[in-house]
Amino acid sequence: MEFIANRQFVQREKTFVLVMFLAAAILALSGFYPDAGVAATSNEVFSPPESFSQLAESAGPAVVNIRTVKTIKGGGRVFRQFKKGPFGDDDPMQDFFDRFFDEDQKRDFKQRSLGSGFIIDKDGYIVTNNHVIDNADKIVVILNDEKEFEAQIIGRDKNTDLALIKIKSNHNLPVLGFGDSDSLRVGQWVVAIGNPFGLEQTVTAGIVSAKGRVIGSGPYDDFIQTDASINPGNSGGPLLNMNGEVVGINTAIVAGGQGIGFAIPVNLAKNIIAQLKSSGEVTRGWLGVGIQDISEEVAEYYGIKEKKGVLVTEVFPGDPADLAGIKPKDIIFSVNGAPVDNARQLTGKIADIEVGDTININVIRAGKTLSFKVKIAKREETKISRRSMPQEDQAQLGIRVAQITPETASRFNLKDVKGVIVVGVDQGSRAEESGLQVRDIIKEINHQNITSVSDFNETISAIPEGETINLFVQRMNQGFIVIKIKK
Repeated sequence: MEFIANRQFVQREKTFVLVMFLAAAILALSGFYPDAGVAATSNEVFSPPESFSQLAESAGPAVVNIRTVKTIKGGGRVFRQFKKGPFGDDDPMQDFFDRFFDEDQKRDFKQRSLGSGFIIDKDGYIVTNNHVIDNADKIVVILNDEKEFEAQIIGRDKNTDLALIKIKSNHNLPVLGFGDSDSLRVGQWVVAIGNPFGLEQTVTAGIVSAKGRVIGSGPYDDFIQTDASINPGNSGGPLLNMNGEVVGINTAIVAGGQGIGFAIPVNLAKNIIAQLKSSGEVTRGWLGVGIQDISEEVAEYYGIKEKKGVLVTEVFPGDPADLAGIKPKDIIFSVNGAPVDNARQLTGKIADIEVGDTININVIRAGKTLSFKVKIAKREETKISRRSMPQEDQAQLGIRVAQITPETASRFNLKDVKGVIVVGVDQGSRAEESGLQVRDIIKEINHQNITSVSDFNETISAIPEGETINLFVQRMNQGFIVIKIKK
């Protein structure tokens, strides 16, 4: 009986499996599984491949190990921390430590670092991260066959953390081709190749976890997030699709995070690499505005149905937007007819426009749609960095200033809105010692008119250390006074 029961059970199982197989076949043929045909014809691979060996063998030779040497003057922070004795200020041997390490401070020390890169053409051009080779005295590239070459820097771009270096080789070099990072889909398989922790070439695999990540590293953040293992030393190495094409440059990790790595999309990198190769630098377009995303409150205030567009918070005098007639509180919603959803998107669009080109920008002002023709200027990083340094200069002097808005003018009964208003004076600061007060209005600095916060920041930054700053100030109920502060 037992044998018969088992035989009947097996027969039922066979029948069930056959029925299910036939049902699945009918459903597939009828189009019930729409992705079945796509999987057969598409190059995208969403199911785990049996092996990454072929991809690693074909792409691996074009991935290089980069070793750099930097000179740290006087030992740097790493050595200065050892200057104190083991028992702190109460150590009776502190005099000995002072004498010993003060001598040591005069020496220079060599700091070595590791990174990765990949060869993009047979002439020996190699893409890596800027932070891998930044301030390096010597750059050594080690190929997969262990041959070593000293490299020269062709160009660097700090804003995107990309760099292009070059080696001279007498034999044909293996190269990697660029893919299309825009076509990447979340969940798609990718492979990272690099030299983590100085280990020889290592291959890791994972999927695209997210796209368009902003991690606060710069104005052009647009990272691919992946769970393919990326560690120190992987920086500058390629992120590959299953066709062996570069879709990203591995750049950053989350400290203490597991399975969270970030890569620069290759479509963002292509134009930058081309500019570095041709001229050694990157030229970007500049509009000359301070901007922010549209919040729910701003959208409600302006009667915007969707939180799309960019709010202009500041217009820099003499720059393209100012010359074209764009004003603070304008909402930019399109550039050359293409919609603009957020500040990051607008920054990227403007950066990609050729210097000297005239573009059409549409804005909303007081409920009306206006159009402006703007001639794009060159983005000057030094000039922009000075504008972004108000916190440093103001903190040094102990001054915090703000733009005079119509609301401010009404509150303090001001007829003239030119200048900046002092909104904070730090206790014990140079500004307090000089007599500057909150609500003072700074009209001029060293006989230069001040009409905005950016004017204030640029003028203060341009004054050398040790010189006297003359502030021409309007004080309520007192009229005009001059306040002197030594920078």
